[in-house]
Amino acid sequence: MVAPLYTTASGLLWHAGKILVCTVGLPARGKTHISRALERYLRWTGVKTAVVSLGDYRRKVLGGAQKLPPDYFTLGEKSPETIALREKVMEGCEQLIWDFFNSGGQVVIYDANNGTAVRRNAVAEKFDKAGIHVVMLESSCDNEDLILSNIRSVKISSPDYRGWDPEKAVADYYSRIKDHERHYEPVEETTWPFIRIINVGEKIMVNNIHGYLQSRIVFFLMNIHNRFRTIYFARSGQSLIEHSYKADSDLSPGGWEYAERLKEFVLERRAKSLESRGIDPTERRLVIWTSARRRSHHTAWPFLTHTASDPSPPARVKVVERPQMSEINPGVWDGLSPEQVRKYYPDEWVRFVHDPYAYRAPRAESYHDLCVRLEPTLIELEREREDLLIIGHASVIRCILAYLIGLPASEIPAIEVARGDLIEVVPTSYGVYSQAHHFWDGPGRSSEHAGGAHGKDEHNFYENYAEDTRGKRRPDGTSIPVGGEELKVPVPTPPAA
Repeated sequence: MVAPLYTTASGLLWHAGKILVCTVGLPARGKTHISRALERYLRWTGVKTAVVSLGDYRRKVLGGAQKLPPDYFTLGEKSPETIALREKVMEGCEQLIWDFFNSGGQVVIYDANNGTAVRRNAVAEKFDKAGIHVVMLESSCDNEDLILSNIRSVKISSPDYRGWDPEKAVADYYSRIKDHERHYEPVEETTWPFIRIINVGEKIMVNNIHGYLQSRIVFFLMNIHNRFRTIYFARSGQSLIEHSYKADSDLSPGGWEYAERLKEFVLERRAKSLESRGIDPTERRLVIWTSARRRSHHTAWPFLTHTASDPSPPARVKVVERPQMSEINPGVWDGLSPEQVRKYYPDEWVRFVHDPYAYRAPRAESYHDLCVRLEPTLIELEREREDLLIIGHASVIRCILAYLIGLPASEIPAIEVARGDLIEVVPTSYGVYSQAHHFWDGPGRSSEHAGGAHGKDEHNFYENYAEDTRGKRRPDGTSIPVGGEELKVPVPTPPAA
C-alpha cells in the first residue's frame, strides 16, 4: 500500500535515489496534465516531488506569449535575441532543478517539450554525471479529437491565453504544433530508461525501468487520463443514531429529505456546467460512489428513482458501493464526548491533540490508517472518466480532498466538511479548481434542528475532530482555500486539562 508514509524530516526513500523525469512530446499531448497528476500522487506517498515547468518559468521571467519575439515558438533559424532568451529560460529551469535536489528533494518532473534527441540528451547527461537517475517520459498522440480537446483545455486554463478570443487561441496553438511537428524526434534511443504513453493512457510502453519508486511511477501512469470531468463531494444525510459507529443506522426522516434535495441540486448544477461547455447532460453518465454504511448508500437512492419533477429523460446514473470508504473507526472512543475522553483517557487525549493525523485511539484507526485504506480508491478515482459524486463520511472526504488539492498530511484533520455543502472539484492541466455550494439548512445541519453548530454531534467528535474540537492546523488559524470558496480551519484553542 502507498499513503503519506514518509513523515521524517528528509522525506526521502533512500534506496530509490534521486530521479529526474524529463517529459518529451509535442504541444497539446497532455504533458502538463500528466506531470501535475504524477506530482500530486508522489507527494501523497510522502516523496518530496516538484514539477519544474519550462512554460511557467518562461512566463514568470519573460511574460506572456504576446510579449515574446514572433520566432520564439518556432524551431529552425532564430534571431540572436530569441536564442539568448531561450537559453536564459532553459538555464534558469535547470538551476531550479539543481536547487530542489540540493535542498533535499527526491523527484523532479521537468515539464518541457524536449523534442530533439540532442536537447534531451544534453539535459540528461548533466544530471546523470551527478548520480541522478534520468527517466524519459514521452507522451504521444495520434487521435485528432483528443488533440483538439487538449488544445481547447489549454486554451481555457493556460495563462498564455487568458483573455484571448477562443478561436484565435486555438488557431495560435495549432500554429505552434505544426512548426514543432517538422522538427520533432520521438524517443528511440535506449540510453535512458523511458516510458511512452500513447493517447494519454490508451497504451503504455516501458524500457529499462527498475526499482520500487520508478515502478510506482509506471503503475500510476497506467491509470490516468485527461478527459474533462467534475468530481462532487457531499456528506451522507443525517442518520437515526448519529453518535454510534457500531449502530450503522438508517437515515432519519430529515436525512431522506436531505437525500432528495441533494439529488435536485447536483443534477441542476451538473446540467448547467455541462451545457456551458456545449455537452448534452443526458449523454454523460453520472457515477456515484458511496460507502457500504446504510446512511451513505441510502443517500444515493433518490438518484435511482424518477419522479414527475425530475428532468426528462432521467439522468444516466450508476451507483457503486465501496467498502474502503467507510468512516474512520473511533475504537473505544465510539459514542464518547470530548469531556468524557479527557476524563477516562487523559494520557491518550494529550497524544491525540498533539498529532490528530497520526494518533490512533485504542482499537481505532488513525487518519494515517484511513489514508492507507483509501489508496486503492484514489487509483480508481484517477481511472474514472465520468462525472463523479462521492457521498461519504467527513473523514473520508477530507482524505480524498487533501489528495486532489495537494494538502500535506498534517492538515487533513483540519478540513471542515459541513453537511449541506456540495464541494465541486475540476482537475485541469494547470491546477485543480474547486468551490463549495450551500444547499441545505435542515436536520443534520442547522443548530436549531441538531442542537449544535452545523448539526455537529459531540458524541461523534473522533471523525469530526477538526469541526468539533481542536485539530492540528496552521498556527495563524487561517482557512485552507479550495477554489472559489474556502474550507474553514478554526483558530485552535488549548484544550482543558
